[in-house]
Amino acid sequence: MRFTVLTPTYNRAHTMGKVYESLCVQTFSDFEWVIADDGSTDGTKELVATWKPVFPIRYFWQANRGKHTAMNLGVAKAAGEFVLFFDSDDSCIPTTLERFDYHWRQIPDPARFANLSCLCRRPDGSIVGKPYPADCVDAFSFADQLRYRSAERWGINRTDVLREFPWPEGERYAPEGLVWSRMSRKYAARFVNEALRIYEPNPHGVSSNVTALRRASPKATLMYYRELALSPAPLLVRLRGAANLCRFAAIEAGRRLMSQRATDGPS
Repeated sequence: MRFTVLTPTYNRAHTMGKVYESLCVQTFSDFEWVIADDGSTDGTKELVATWKPVFPIRYFWQANRGKHTAMNLGVAKAAGEFVLFFDSDDSCIPTTLERFDYHWRQIPDPARFANLSCLCRRPDGSIVGKPYPADCVDAFSFADQLRYRSAERWGINRTDVLREFPWPEGERYAPEGLVWSRMSRKYAARFVNEALRIYEPNPHGVSSNVTALRRASPKATLMYYRELALSPAPLLVRLRGAANLCRFAAIEAGRRLMSQRATDGPS
């Protein structure tokens, strides 16, 4: 199978129909839809069971452990050569998978590449962030890939590479950038100036609560900023990474101290 469209979800039955409708009108048919449910209790499973599409849907439920663990679950179950992460509240144009397939086939040495990214647009048609400097841009360095991903982007990823770089588990949250950064050190990426995804920010999504999640997940957070500070990124980016590393390290040290005092009791 060419593509696995992967949707990690949690209590998003009221928006999942947008993804379903987008997939039903795709002009490219060699794909499956894998839904990795991170413990929904809102009838998501029952909703999925009512759909009768011409493409396969595979639904997997797990106890609630965090979006990154649902992404790992979906990647492990994927039958496609490529994985396209598709959030449960977004939509895309009918030729999305056809265009991703076309653009990948234009890469002369695909073994060197891990992913291919496109632009996103808002419902009013405006582009999110700045377009790339050319219709097609190949980035071979970590710094270039970091720069081209500075705005909201979307794309396909080789399934075998995603399995090579899973998100660390054991905490409620792991920065998605941790995996993209690790992949960027080993593989190249292609960026194309086509807006295939219709992006609508979710005020109640993971990104709206990211600081609290990072505080509650110190191991993955410190790992991300440590690797960023020591990466071949531009100096300013590395300095910001180092500053955040110190910031969250201090938060974690304070949390541990308070926990220890609570355990020890009054002196």
